[in-house]
Amino acid sequence: MEINATYNSFVALGDSFTEGMSDLRPDGSYRGWADVLANRLAARTPGFRYANLAVRGKLIGQIVDEQVDTAAAMKADLVTLVGGLNDTLRPKVDMGRVRGLLTEAVERLAPSCGQLVLMRSPGRNGPVMERFRPRMEELFTHIDELAARHGALVVDLYGAPSLGDPRLWDVDRLHLTADGHRRVAEAVWQALGLAPEEDWRTPLPPSLPPGWTSRRLADARFARQHLGPWIGRRLTGRSSGDGRAPKRPDLAPHEPPTGP
Repeated sequence: MEINATYNSFVALGDSFTEGMSDLRPDGSYRGWADVLANRLAARTPGFRYANLAVRGKLIGQIVDEQVDTAAAMKADLVTLVGGLNDTLRPKVDMGRVRGLLTEAVERLAPSCGQLVLMRSPGRNGPVMERFRPRMEELFTHIDELAARHGALVVDLYGAPSLGDPRLWDVDRLHLTADGHRRVAEAVWQALGLAPEEDWRTPLPPSLPPGWTSRRLADARFARQHLGPWIGRRLTGRSSGDGRAPKRPDLAPHEPPTGP
């Protein structure tokens, strides 16, 4: 990796994490860490181009089938691939198949781009995290091995306690807030050897934990608005990304926003 390298093009692959949920813009669209990173890269590179192929709900097999060849053909300077976590959250999963598909994706992407970036994804602290932690760590060990074999960078978000803080996660308990996405963008920025603008690992200030009543109300809201619909989609074989196109399907010129 070249320190302070110039990246003229960037393609992001993945699921809802890379699409940008739940970093909402005023118009109701999602921004997310990949858009934030693209804005910062575009500000230092005239003619910068950006594509974001990520779609919420995608499993690693769908990412391989629907995104990898498209991204490889773009031959971008920078490619990020974050996938497989949705698979680990399923009640049943074949981790051998997940590892094999991730290997296929990396083997097709690494030769086609200037720099491939993989991630050890963050996880919200809590009982759900503990239940799925062994699968996640199996996935992350494989990611480390693939990166070592193919010259990819690994951004270790899982190893940052600050990103496990529930205050950096939306009410759906699956997606980061705007502050969380901003920290991820900074983590990738620094992994690329670019000058730090902040310490993304800094913990949030201490606060009093919510009381019993507040926690129960939050649990009820979560179950009604998010857990129930999620279970319903699993039972019917549907996905939140069904029929949804990527928000930036083409590697096109990208200008950083001038407003807030």
